[in-house]
Amino acid sequence: MFFKKHQAMKCSKYLKIALGSALLLSPFIFAACKSVKVPPGVKVVENFDIKSYSGKWYEIARFDFKHEKDMDQVTAEYTLNEDGSVNVLNKGFDTVKQEWKESEGKAKFVGDTNRGALKVSFFGPFYSGYNVVAMDPAYENVLVFGESTDYIWFLSRNKTMPDAVKNKFMKMAKDAGYDLNRLVWTKQ
Repeated sequence: MFFKKHQAMKCSKYLKIALGSALLLSPFIFAACKSVKVPPGVKVVENFDIKSYSGKWYEIARFDFKHEKDMDQVTAEYTLNEDGSVNVLNKGFDTVKQEWKESEGKAKFVGDTNRGALKVSFFGPFYSGYNVVAMDPAYENVLVFGESTDYIWFLSRNKTMPDAVKNKFMKMAKDAGYDLNRLVWTKQ
């Protein structure tokens, strides 16, 4: 009997320690899920207009990562919500599974709404940086950096992007520390 009581007390002690640790760490975990950043030395687009940015974009290039691996004909559609957030609908064709896939998420501004600094989530409270760092005045072509040099997108309103724009975006990405050998050119 003593052994069972002692074991229960010991288990209770560890449970209290685990719960206490979780409570102490939860603000830091929550902050990590909510905080996003712009890569060092990178400036986002100023005088950004989400209404002009809204609509359909074709992905011209990206770095491959788990959620877009083997995808072609990738598009992103942005729609302004009444609460000021932005609905994000990504679609693409999985060339391995031979099927269309889509993913819906939500973007929110990080700070001032006239800056191209946003955070986007496709998985509950977990946000990633979405930084519009270059864009032509007509909102036809855009360069987006993630919060690290592991994420990059070249987007266009058209299925192709002029070579001069591609070259400009590649130079900006290289200057920001991106490894251009990792670029995947999306087939539209």
